[in-house]
Amino acid sequence: MRSIAELTEQLGGLAGRTVLVRSDLNVPLDGGRITDDGRVRASVPTIEELASAGARVVVTAHLGRPKGAPEARFSLRPVADRLGELLGRPVTFVEETVGPTARAAVEAMSDGDVVVLENLRFNPGETAKADEDRAQFAQELAALADAFVSDGFGVVHRAQASVYDVARLLPHAAGGLVRSEVEVMRTLREDPQRPYAVILGGAKVSDKLGVIESLITVADRLLVGGGMVFTFLKAQGHEVGTSLLEEDQVDTVRGYLETAARQGVEIVLPTDVVVADSFSADAAHEVVAADAIPADRMGLDIGPRSEELFAEKLADARTIFWNGPMGAFEMEPFASGTRAVAQVLVERTREGAMTVVGGGDSAAAVRDFGHADSDFGHISTGGGASLEYLEGRQLPGLTVLED
Repeated sequence: MRSIAELTEQLGGLAGRTVLVRSDLNVPLDGGRITDDGRVRASVPTIEELASAGARVVVTAHLGRPKGAPEARFSLRPVADRLGELLGRPVTFVEETVGPTARAAVEAMSDGDVVVLENLRFNPGETAKADEDRAQFAQELAALADAFVSDGFGVVHRAQASVYDVARLLPHAAGGLVRSEVEVMRTLREDPQRPYAVILGGAKVSDKLGVIESLITVADRLLVGGGMVFTFLKAQGHEVGTSLLEEDQVDTVRGYLETAARQGVEIVLPTDVVVADSFSADAAHEVVAADAIPADRMGLDIGPRSEELFAEKLADARTIFWNGPMGAFEMEPFASGTRAVAQVLVERTREGAMTVVGGGDSAAAVRDFGHADSDFGHISTGGGASLEYLEGRQLPGLTVLED
């Protein structure tokens, strides 16, 4: 992948050039308030590098899942405001993705200016399945700029207009964020220091089938928590009450357990869980053995003995990748497991281990618990992209940058 420095050389300098940047600004909002600005902060270095070089920087991104038409709740305006605060320079927000207003705003730019266009997904061409529809939208975007920089790692696994098609139309390069993410993920996949421990959580096994299958051949230990653990427990023959369960994945998980045993990979499951009578912060809850979940209870977190077990299994790990919370951490009674894992990773980072937090929920959790990004080796901005890279898939937004 070409770097920005190489792109600069190709163009003969960036001053006066208009550079279209695909960032990942898909942040959680509570009304108009950003509840986790991690992705905005991660986008700043590349935008600052370009603007400081005299480029006219046009930032594109999406937020949420609008259906190809404007929706006020998904506007990027509050994100543009926050970006301006972080950059320490004015940022112009344009209430359009392409069209006369967008063109006029770009034409009015001076060297070093930054413009943020409205949510890309307000235009149906961004995510269109038909190549010609995406290509038409991409051509309108490309017409705004002289070059393209891909810096939204969270979307490089999507063949979307602003990720894939635009890169085919303009001189292009990978931004610093994309390059650093790829470097970290390549290390996890190809050359981790050992012992290598992977912690997987979140709701569903089906979301992580590919990465589990891949990691069984790479990792030394696989620690499983979150809602997905109950499918593992069921595969071992245990009853799981009313816990989240994917019945159609039980046989697949049983196969993973058998494969791990043959490969010498240790799969670590909770020995106790926190159960409740309903999915509610004020539900009556208790700790029970993982193989003795009452029929009328659902598991919502790993238990205290499991926290100790997981800490023991991570104590000597030199590389740790964590994707997915251990429980319903948004509710305090069920946050302890996720908090405990985060603390272990902080300690292992201090002791020199390579620690990587991947996935929006995990990243949000560690920030909710008061940890700084610098407390970990790397906090990835790409949940799905990270997993697909670790699976060994070809990611369209990366392969197009190799052209």
